[in-house]
Amino acid sequence: MAQHGPAPSRICPDCDGFPTVAIDTGTLLDDGTRATLLVTCRRCRGTGSTRTAAPASVVLRGHA
Repeated sequence: MAQHGPAPSRICPDCDGFPTVAIDTGTLLDDGTRATLLVTCRRCRGTGSTRTAAPASVVLRGHA
């Protein structure tokens, strides 16, 4: 008998599932560590996945 698993999540097309990244600025701080910026994906807002799109509504226009 086939086993059912959870539906695969929709991976964000902008970040490919890597929603938060640390970018090295190249600057050394006084304690010897590097300054980094944490940046999150704008589309998925840091979740790494997107919702499925709602079906588009159809607009019918009558001919006058």
